[in-house]
Amino acid sequence: MKQVRERYRVDLLGLQCACEANYMHLMRLLPGMRNKPELRRIALSQGDLQLGVLALEVLEACPYTTTLQVRHEHCMSWLPVPKMEVRVYHDAHMAEVISAQNARRLQGLYRYPNVQMYQPDEKTQLNLFLGEWLSHCLVFGHELEPVI
Repeated sequence: MKQVRERYRVDLLGLQCACEANYMHLMRLLPGMRNKPELRRIALSQGDLQLGVLALEVLEACPYTTTLQVRHEHCMSWLPVPKMEVRVYHDAHMAEVISAQNARRLQGLYRYPNVQMYQPDEKTQLNLFLGEWLSHCLVFGHELEPVI
C-alpha cells in the first residue's frame, strides 16, 4: 500500500511571530536605524577566543521601512559566512529576511525536491535562524571598540 505524504502548509502565524521577534531584537541592537544610516559591529567571543563579528548595516532608510545587511565578519576559515538582507517594517513591527547568501526573493513555499535544494519552508527557517542569531548576539555580544 502506497503511503501518501501530507502536503506541506505554510505556518503563517509562526512566520509572523518570528518576524515580530526579529523586529524586537533589531530595535534593541540598532535603535537609531530609522534616523540615520549606520553600521554597528558586535563582537562575539568565548573567553579569549574571538568567534567573529556581527555587522548590522543600514542600506536604505525610508519612512516606513529600513533595509539592513546582516553579516558575520572575521569568522573561522572553515565556517561558511552568513550574509542576509533584512527588510524592517516599522509600521507592522516586523522584520523579515528578503535575501540570504545569493538567494533573492524568497518564496513562502518551495516544491521539494528543487534545483536549489531549498527546504519547503526555507523562508521560515531563515527567519528563525536570524532570530536565534540576533538573540545570541544580545546575550553574548559586546561592543567591538570602546565607546568614547
